[in-house]
Amino acid sequence: MASGKILVVDDDRNICELLRLYIEKEGFEVVIANDGRQALELFEADKPDLIMLDIMLPELDGWQVCREIRKKSQCPIIMLTAKGEVFDKVLGLELGADDYVVKPFEAKEVVARIKAVLRRFGKNGDDLVKEVHYDKLSINLTNYELKVNGKAVDTPPKEMELIYHLASNPNRVFTRDQLLDEVWGFDYYGDSRTVDVHVKRLREKLEGVSDKWALKTVWGVGYKFEVKE
Repeated sequence: MASGKILVVDDDRNICELLRLYIEKEGFEVVIANDGRQALELFEADKPDLIMLDIMLPELDGWQVCREIRKKSQCPIIMLTAKGEVFDKVLGLELGADDYVVKPFEAKEVVARIKAVLRRFGKNGDDLVKEVHYDKLSINLTNYELKVNGKAVDTPPKEMELIYHLASNPNRVFTRDQLLDEVWGFDYYGDSRTVDVHVKRLREKLEGVSDKWALKTVWGVGYKFEVKE
């Protein structure tokens, strides 16, 4: 049986109660907010393990709520979007969302997504410290901390997950689609530009730090974390 606290944010009370029913059945505790401001208040008060966040909300929309939460927390966020709404996947992922679900949805699918995202975040029983070290570089995914020359460098969650994934598999080449699948995860049909943007930002932080490793582009294929013997 799963455990943890899920914050469900949607102005449709029927959807909220449906999600509550299915999510609580799996052993999670559920907290509900019906507008963006209430979502931020409950996020501060209840410290959830994951947020199901609708985009179209009163007071503050889902994008604004996601931005505010990402300023202070890496709490996993799954965006909810109505079929037919223009959903900019790249924008959502750039803001730090971890997955998205399109309405109308199967409640079982939502539960599966919640579990998959929590697994990726090392919640629910995975207490192993996730850390790799190279010359002048430390990547700690447990604390979401990147250190260059011993100093912490401010790095958004998805950049952390991407560099950790590459550095944990030195000299292995990943295609953009593999990275979208393995870092962004669970059935994400994304745009490969997302990977390029994140690699570009990581390069700005890591360029010239050491001559013993490098974040390399393999033209026509993808990217690798190259370690020199």
